[in-house]
Amino acid sequence: MTSEPLAWVIDDEPAIVDIVTFALETQGFRWRSFHAAGPAWTALRSEQPDLIVLDVMLPDMTGIELCRRIRDRWNIPVLLLTAKGESSDRIRGLEAGADDYVTKPFHPRELALRAQVLAQRHEAHSDESLTSGDLRLQVARHEVFVSSKRIMVTPSEFRVLHVLVEHAGETMPFARLVSAVWGDIDRIGNRELLKTTVYRLRRKLDAVHAGTGARIRSVRGVGYVFDVEPTE
Repeated sequence: MTSEPLAWVIDDEPAIVDIVTFALETQGFRWRSFHAAGPAWTALRSEQPDLIVLDVMLPDMTGIELCRRIRDRWNIPVLLLTAKGESSDRIRGLEAGADDYVTKPFHPRELALRAQVLAQRHEAHSDESLTSGDLRLQVARHEVFVSSKRIMVTPSEFRVLHVLVEHAGETMPFARLVSAVWGDIDRIGNRELLKTTVYRLRRKLDAVHAGTGARIRSVRGVGYVFDVEPTE
């Protein structure tokens, strides 16, 4: 990432685009805007931004479907814009691979700070490689392997798995996990965000090697633990 990260804003409401782009500028982002999913999808084939701010309601394709397509090919942080009270959109967006969401109407400062956190965490590098049994995390590239087979994960999924594997065998409280991954323990909906992310991770791990997903074990009312060895 350059000193001025590039954000794409995909929204068909000019007033929202103006608010979002102004907010992003205050945090040092360069930006490019699109008013529909199709042109953005075409542009992605030749350029990938450091962050995408994506509205759920678009004229040619839902933001959720576009998010799913992006996630299938690229590891780009996605911040979803959803309507207030539409929890189903937030859940579907998270299941499609969105990393965070902001509900309309939103405070520009909050959006800008959340965008900055996502971009900075995506940029962070390390040569560290973590292993636990047949699971290996290549931290610098945000890559996950099970039995030498690569699993495509979102930035948020990777961060959750990274924290759990780093503390394998230790129960990680919900608040500590949320804070480590998203940096905001008090926000309404963060528990839901974490549960959805863990659910997606378990499915992806099991799809490659049955039983691997079960190593992320729920500790009722407390948090999650990554078992050093697969559970029976």
